[in-house]
Amino acid sequence: MTILQTHSVAEEPQLSYAALPDPRARMAARLPRVLQPFLTWLTARPAPGEAAPGRSALGFVIRTLGWLLLGTTLSALPLVLADPPLLLWLLLPLGWLATSCGLGLFQVVIFHHCSHGTVFATRERNRQVGRMVSAFLLFKRFEDYQREHMLHHSPNKLLTEEDEFADFVLGLCGLEPGLPKRELWRRVLVNCASPVFHWKFLTRRIRASMVTGDRGHDWMSRAHWAALLGLAAATGTLPVLLLAWVLPVTVLLQVATVFRILCEHRFPEPEVMRTRDRNFVAHATAGVFPGKAPPELPATTPTGALRWTAWWAEMLTVHLFVRLFVLVGDAPCHDFHHHKPATRRWADYIHARQQDIEAGSPGYPAGYFENWGLFEAVDHNLGTLAATPRAALGR
Repeated sequence: MTILQTHSVAEEPQLSYAALPDPRARMAARLPRVLQPFLTWLTARPAPGEAAPGRSALGFVIRTLGWLLLGTTLSALPLVLADPPLLLWLLLPLGWLATSCGLGLFQVVIFHHCSHGTVFATRERNRQVGRMVSAFLLFKRFEDYQREHMLHHSPNKLLTEEDEFADFVLGLCGLEPGLPKRELWRRVLVNCASPVFHWKFLTRRIRASMVTGDRGHDWMSRAHWAALLGLAAATGTLPVLLLAWVLPVTVLLQVATVFRILCEHRFPEPEVMRTRDRNFVAHATAGVFPGKAPPELPATTPTGALRWTAWWAEMLTVHLFVRLFVLVGDAPCHDFHHHKPATRRWADYIHARQQDIEAGSPGYPAGYFENWGLFEAVDHNLGTLAATPRAALGR
């Protein structure tokens, strides 16, 4: 974990490559300009001096729907054809990945930012869309989520038993402060593979979406799923629906949610936690960026070529998968969201975070912290939970 540096390559030409401030700056120094936009999206970090593209909230909505359409189409193709070629079955996992990306964007971006009132122009439109998303995708009833999420943004509630993050990590996942990190990792991995955990998670979602006491919302959710399953059963496409849609909405989204939430927050030292101020908020959050620093050796040597090949292979498999499956949308810059939860600049989160750093992180003297790599971030955060006394969280 390191505090993000803000100087650019252009500002310090005397620096050697190895002394460049972070992996993204190294990528900018070593790789062609044409690759920089892709690397900016993949890592969720801009190249030094890169201008913001000016993305809009509506653009996120359109891209989210596009991912869902692409994913369900790819997943359904080998399932609906009478005798699909063997290679066509490769579309099924690609479809699951694309559908999971779209579902994650609905959860992390659309539904979440609707609760802040920053996706659409009016509060009512944000509420209407939020209610539909929660009903159709088995998320918590929008108004309940919005109320609990506002508590999550309070320094007095963050990492307490009234906090949705702590409720998920300590309650549903069964991760307790003071346990050895090895045991915490074991519980995470067992949960992800456990039918019992997924059933518990799913029934919790169903109750929060279909049995809320809000008749309008409950019946919208029930009618949607009854119609979807009934139509599929009547047309003989129930197996297609279960594999192409229900599996991603349930098991795959739940696995992605576990890892996404575990990398969002860490547990500061008890003396920092007791302050309950903005310094505490800064220390409890960190950016999580997919990727790693490129090799120092040039690709013109045999050893360098081998290392560059391995680097690209890791970037285009492990880190690309993480970006599409777990760290979707503005999830890598969750710390920026806690610094500025009501900003409408969230759609340009990559550059907005960097600009806030370069402005001195007003209001947050501790600045920003970062992790490179999802598993490194989760490992670090579990380590902070292992080092936290149970009494510090009122356990």
